[in-house]
Amino acid sequence: MLKFIKHNMETIGGIEIFPIISLVIFFLFFMGLLVWVITTKKQYVDYMEKLPLEDDNIKNNAYN
Repeated sequence: MLKFIKHNMETIGGIEIFPIISLVIFFLFFMGLLVWVITTKKQYVDYMEKLPLEDDNIKNNAYN
């Protein structure tokens, strides 16, 4: 089966650039994510950490 795929891929002109583009997109996405994680402020992380619990606390206090 690999022969059929390999033959078809060899006949397409300029296809060798697609794996390189995919690798670059993959690398840039995760490097951007790493930069975002490192530069995120602690205050924002604490706010997001408590956000799901705050809604339940507000609802529970409203019924008591």
